[in-house]
Amino acid sequence: MTMNLITGKAGAPHITSSDQGAMQAGLVGNGNYLLQGGDGKFPAVTMQSANKALVPVLNLVIEGRYARVTAAETVTIESGVTGRNRNDLICVKYTRDSNNIETIALAVLKGTATSGTAADPTVPSGSILNNSGTVWIPIARIPISGITVGTPVMLVKQLPPMSQLWDSVTLYQDSNWIIMRNGRMILIKFSGKIGSGSWDAVECPVKLASWYRPIVELSTVCLVSNGQTARSLTARADGTIRVANMGNVGSNQDCVGTLCFPIP
Repeated sequence: MTMNLITGKAGAPHITSSDQGAMQAGLVGNGNYLLQGGDGKFPAVTMQSANKALVPVLNLVIEGRYARVTAAETVTIESGVTGRNRNDLICVKYTRDSNNIETIALAVLKGTATSGTAADPTVPSGSILNNSGTVWIPIARIPISGITVGTPVMLVKQLPPMSQLWDSVTLYQDSNWIIMRNGRMILIKFSGKIGSGSWDAVECPVKLASWYRPIVELSTVCLVSNGQTARSLTARADGTIRVANMGNVGSNQDCVGTLCFPIP
């Protein structure tokens, strides 16, 4: 029989991790996601010392499997070399043995040192949903320049709680930018200066998360206080947002632009 009532009473154990994982992947997506903590914030990896990265208490959904770091854990990063650059990846390493026993642990994929721009190490192929025996899930990048370790960069996507689907939330705000979500609408506002060159531009310091991006590039015209120059406010499908002069002599006056679009 190929059809099973997973959450029905069968009179014998019949719900597997694959069943639960397939359902959770169908609900939240097939990728890897970081859930917010009890304080409403998304935790991040930090450097405890030059050779110790601290992975905090966090909750993950990795290809449908729910995993937790229940107590902060350190991961060893190998020292860098003067004049060489390297990227290491902190990963969750998933394994499934011949008896279908599944385990996970934190592990490091060491990158290749180079005198030029460092690249991330190749992540071995594999998929939990495809029953691979070993799967590597990168959660943070550790950039190393010479013997100096930079700030870890979180790679796993943030998955906001369902309550935010209808709440009004400020996603980002500084002196020039406001990005808000209200239900299924995104509002972007820019107010400030960008320079007077014909193609001068200012890019927003943050990119929109994948689920907040427009499906195509969207633009609107910004109003300039002296009326001399038209400027465009653009949100791209890759999540970048920018304000730019449109090929004409600019001005040093403030401009204001607002862009609003729906999200799926």
